[in-house]
Amino acid sequence: MGRAFEYRKASKLKRWGAMSKLFPKLGKVITMAAKEGGMDPDLNPKLRTAILNAKAENMPKDNIEAAIKRAAAKDSADMKEVNFEGKAPHGVLLFIECATDNNTRTVANVKSILNKNGGEMLTNGSLEFMFSRKALFEFELKEGMDLEELELELIDAGLEEIEEEDGLVLVTADFTSFGTMNEALEGMDVEIKKATLERIANTPIEITEEQQADIDKILERLEDDEDVQKVYTNLA
Repeated sequence: MGRAFEYRKASKLKRWGAMSKLFPKLGKVITMAAKEGGMDPDLNPKLRTAILNAKAENMPKDNIEAAIKRAAAKDSADMKEVNFEGKAPHGVLLFIECATDNNTRTVANVKSILNKNGGEMLTNGSLEFMFSRKALFEFELKEGMDLEELELELIDAGLEEIEEEDGLVLVTADFTSFGTMNEALEGMDVEIKKATLERIANTPIEITEEQQADIDKILERLEDDEDVQKVYTNLA
């Protein structure tokens, strides 16, 4: 299978830990999307996608509705997205996406985690050419659906790659085509299971199992932080 598909499979295996950590992170994304574009998912594509991804992770309906309502609350914190770049041991690069209402706190926490685990912060922009930002869509291959025909229909929407494994289809496009691809799939009555923007390493590296233990440790510390949404690496 292609690198993007394998990346997505691997990222599902050990990310974000228990639901008690996952749901608040998903809730932040929903609240930010609702604040930015309104509380009606039918009129707010970003909110619609955030809800879709939350449902894909089995986030309860009550939690989703509460996250949307928080966007209208007068005392709701002003959340914003911030990114950090870093370097872990053994030449592993880190791209860290956060959502925070206190940038000073988030910077300090991320820097502390990196420093205490053999890593370091890098100047933003240092990894600009090390990762490619891609739009990824997942859906089930329904009976009678022809993958080759689907591929031809999606080319104009920005399709770069389409793959299928065990009945699950992964569509990859450049991040700038996220909206057009989402609309194209919805127009085909495809039931999208997940739609995300992710960063894929252009030159993945291999490390030993012993070295992987060091990386797992730093990733777990980062992902335990309430402000950290996703962490991408250049690992194969």
